[in-house]
Amino acid sequence: MKLNAILACIGLALGAACLPTTTYAHGDLAPADFDLQELLHHVRKATKPFTDLQAALAAGYTKFPDLHGDCVDQPGQGGMGIHYVNPTLVSDAELDPMRPEFLVYRQDRHGKDELVALEYVVFAPYWDAAHAQPPVLFGHPMHLVRTPNRYGTPMPFYELHVWLWDNNPNGLFNDWNPTFSCR
Repeated sequence: MKLNAILACIGLALGAACLPTTTYAHGDLAPADFDLQELLHHVRKATKPFTDLQAALAAGYTKFPDLHGDCVDQPGQGGMGIHYVNPTLVSDAELDPMRPEFLVYRQDRHGKDELVALEYVVFAPYWDAAHAQPPVLFGHPMHLVRTPNRYGTPMPFYELHVWLWDNNPNGLFNDWNPTFSCR
């Protein structure tokens, strides 16, 4: 199964890179001079090439379905979309706003894949071993996803969605977009 192969790849890479190095995330609140809009501007510029799915594939991103299929949604909550993971980035135990571990796409009514969100992920055991607090990115605390989970990951992880390429009425950092469903 493709999902198991991806998880195995991620597991192998984690074994080789289990100690975090420099990171742009931290467990503290954002400094007083933190400018979220400026950071989002730079992230949007850095991820603009990935509005073309072929550019994302060429950069090493590969489809990462959850245990129910390619498109992730939750009845009553909304949808996320189709996740593409970069195994190198998800295994480096670092968080860099300019280099999201996941790109989230959904198909428009014509079947074209559109980039809608970015997702930042770091495996909890590696983060927690080097930091006293859970990660904060974009001035926002990341969410802990425990195991077992809908993605079948071998360990818990911290994650944060950023709906930078599509409006989410529930907020920029909410996992679920109520305007979207995979069905």
